[in-house]
Amino acid sequence: MAVLSVGAPAPDFSLPDQYGNLVRLSDFRGRWVVIYFYPKDMTPGCTQEACSFRDLYADFEQEGVVVLGISADDVESHRKFAEKYELPFPLLADTEHTVSEAYGAWRKKHMYGKQFWGVDRITYVIAPDGTVYHVFTRVKPASHGDEVLTLIRNAKTHE
Repeated sequence: MAVLSVGAPAPDFSLPDQYGNLVRLSDFRGRWVVIYFYPKDMTPGCTQEACSFRDLYADFEQEGVVVLGISADDVESHRKFAEKYELPFPLLADTEHTVSEAYGAWRKKHMYGKQFWGVDRITYVIAPDGTVYHVFTRVKPASHGDEVLTLIRNAKTHE
């Protein structure tokens, strides 16, 4: 599927987090939600991106923003990743990549001359009404948390 358009309803989902607890997008209706899709736990870019959200997590919480990371890794892999880097937000296991597909983040990729399917680095900012407010398709992992927080703060000042 294609990347969702701004203004489109964000597809609801239910996925297990790093502790096996089911997390539903609909549980956060009325709040800003950041859903960041990333390729793989414990890889350099994904670690930088997760840590950029971790380092600003208190600011996201102060703004009432929910942060959710999603990859195709399993619950155990997410648990190890979250514990190693002290990630305070849910990492959701989309092992069947159904949510990644619904959000246009499951893509054909190329590396070392080979083609394969995997999760693309895409971030969605979901508005309190459950619609897509913004889509980041070009992500700089190390500074992404700050970029997303700035966008949401600016949006909230215009509410």
